[in-house]
Amino acid sequence: MPYPWSKRLPGRALAAVTALVAALGLATVSPAGAAGAAGTAGAVADAGPPRTAHPSGPRWAEQPHGFASLAGGTTGGRGGKVVTVRTQAELAAYASAAEPYVIRVAGSIAVEPFGSSITVASDKTVIGVGTSGEIVHGELQLKPGTHNVIIRNLTLRDSYVEGDWDGKTNDFDGIQMDSVHHVWIDHNRFTRMGDGLLDVRKDSQYVTVSHNRFDDHNKAFGIGWTDNVTTQITIDHNWFSGTKQRNPSADNCAYAHLYNNYLSAQVADGDPVWSYGNWARGRTRMVIENSYYDGVQHPHQADATAELVERGSILKGSTGRRDEWGTAFDPRAFYSYRLDPAAAVPALVTRFSGPQRDLGTDTVLDVPAAHPTVQAAVDAVPPGNDGAVTIRIAPGTYREKVRVPADKPRITLQGTGRNRSDTVIVYDTPNEYGGSSASATVLIAASDVTARNLTFVNDFDEAAVELKGEQALAMKTTGDRIVFENTAFKGNQDTLMTDSPRLDAISRVYVRDAYIEGDVDFVYGRATTVIERSLIRALDRGSATNNGYVTAASTWKDNPYGFLITRSRIVSDAPAGTYHLGRPWHPGGNPDAVGQVLIRETELPAAVKSSPWTDMGGYSWRDARFSEYRNHGPGAGVTADRPQMSAERAADHEVADYLAGHDGWAPHRRHLP
Repeated sequence: MPYPWSKRLPGRALAAVTALVAALGLATVSPAGAAGAAGTAGAVADAGPPRTAHPSGPRWAEQPHGFASLAGGTTGGRGGKVVTVRTQAELAAYASAAEPYVIRVAGSIAVEPFGSSITVASDKTVIGVGTSGEIVHGELQLKPGTHNVIIRNLTLRDSYVEGDWDGKTNDFDGIQMDSVHHVWIDHNRFTRMGDGLLDVRKDSQYVTVSHNRFDDHNKAFGIGWTDNVTTQITIDHNWFSGTKQRNPSADNCAYAHLYNNYLSAQVADGDPVWSYGNWARGRTRMVIENSYYDGVQHPHQADATAELVERGSILKGSTGRRDEWGTAFDPRAFYSYRLDPAAAVPALVTRFSGPQRDLGTDTVLDVPAAHPTVQAAVDAVPPGNDGAVTIRIAPGTYREKVRVPADKPRITLQGTGRNRSDTVIVYDTPNEYGGSSASATVLIAASDVTARNLTFVNDFDEAAVELKGEQALAMKTTGDRIVFENTAFKGNQDTLMTDSPRLDAISRVYVRDAYIEGDVDFVYGRATTVIERSLIRALDRGSATNNGYVTAASTWKDNPYGFLITRSRIVSDAPAGTYHLGRPWHPGGNPDAVGQVLIRETELPAAVKSSPWTDMGGYSWRDARFSEYRNHGPGAGVTADRPQMSAERAADHEVADYLAGHDGWAPHRRHLP
């Protein structure tokens, strides 16, 4: 039998989406813009500006709601490793494994033989990457006893066998589950399968089915196949379009809560019985709220043995049974939820149901809820990671070393507290025990890594322990395209090292709205580094003549851009005239390391020396590339020992010049008005 229908959006739906989304609180959030450190009070050093939202598109829930959230909740593969699959063999292996996994489906996977099942075992998240993830010609099957499974953002399609309209010959469902519990089916599309699109069977419990599309099919969504009255299920914000029956059919459900679903373009084949919308069968107790029925025959019906309560729905061009009897149950006695107005449902559901391009592209790992330490979360990221991973770190102090290896790019470390001081990663190893890489509390060797709303500390007490090497790094980076936003770095000597894998390799680091403290060479290395709108505190070592050095650049001689400190504020409690702005570092005496530092449009304290640059290791500061431009404050000045960059040259030393490189990288642009 051919598919005798076409799908249409409701009139003016697209035009109404934006207004409806905004009115319902689903609009994207614009950044408020954290205040810069320049001109701020000293207290900002500890807390930092409150964390602000970043533009991110619609906010998809990362945890299930409804019945799947009860009795311990549904977490899927949380706590397991993240893997990306592109073949049937890979998907089958990881989905059936005993241990938890977050399985990202990238691209279309054609299942062979036609109509075959892929078993999904307990403790799994299977999620499509953007709109690319597809399971074609096959089904996902959850066998009896399976529990704690999340299936999201996939398209499951095309196991329909021509002529088998009723699915009597081939039992090729989209997803089939028997006697399972705690399952969340969310933001998927089911179309043209061999039998049912989704079957929840045989006493399955604690299930939520949300934001899915069911289309172009006879039997959409069935629940039951049991004499027991056991199943608890939440069904919300789904779009049933071009389907004939089971939208859903719910047999012997203890509790079936349906709200904000949209039923449209029902198959019009003249069948007086088996073309219907929602059906409460057997002894089901069903509650329907604020749904929208457009052109549906028998929009909601119930057996005499069932109970069905309906409230707030809209019926347009719908005919036939509209049964309501009994008291059913009160969903709010089980969980809280928010109802959207029924009039808004067509626009909202057509826009936000089914796979979304922003889902599955950013895997979220929670510390310590899913992973006990930050390093454990990093370890869960696959080598060669090709998807964005956000490691959300709850407020607290994490005494550990963290290593992000070079083969794990595209990671974001995100503190979830209100201020950066709420979430601290700290350790106390000095340089003498293994050099800069071993001493660093956090080492980022990967590229495309971002850290936000965090504090990094090396609390080695140099006064209490006498060592040859007292350097103790809070942070070292060697990767390219590293971003620090609203972060703090605390230490003494060598607090923040931004480096590259080798002298002639150029890595770029962007630091904004940060707090950095230390005393000797506490901002140093050879990476091209921009520090913008930040507060830099030069600590007092108790000397009347020399309390330290802010920078120690080792820029490669052929790299025109080293350190840029701009629109920031340097503060110090040290006596006047006791601090250097920097000195040239030549690692191993290498003459090709010719430091470049520009400090521009920045407030300088009285602690800065009148001759602020000095020699290092036998190399003259005058042979380095040190300069200032339009600085201010009590420590600013223009003398023969303070090279000033001309306005003409300064035009080529803006933030964009330092960061653009060969690929036009521009992380600063997200902050531009």
